[in-house]
Amino acid sequence: MKAVLVSLAGAALLASGAAHAALDNAKAEAMMKKDGCAACHAVDKKLVGPSYVDVANKYRNDKGAAANLAKKVKAGGSGVWGQIPMPPNAAVSDADIKDLVEWILTLKK
Repeated sequence: MKAVLVSLAGAALLASGAAHAALDNAKAEAMMKKDGCAACHAVDKKLVGPSYVDVANKYRNDKGAAANLAKKVKAGGSGVWGQIPMPPNAAVSDADIKDLVEWILTLKK
């Protein structure tokens, strides 16, 4: 019985992850446009700020990256990717920032 419950729980987690992944690109593209991120960032090329793929590669092995990047997106910052500052995104919801950061960290070259 315990093995069945563990298997069902694992299957549910995989299914929810797969469903989330299927929506990620379309949802992320829409959120990037809605929240203004696309003005300075692109998925696979540098614009004003780094590409999201470059961000994902830089923080790939950083366990605290999602939380730290979410804070930086909300508060703004400078110096990590050059001298051009990223303005604060105080008007963007914490949920949108969390979703976008989690999506960015899944990207690969």
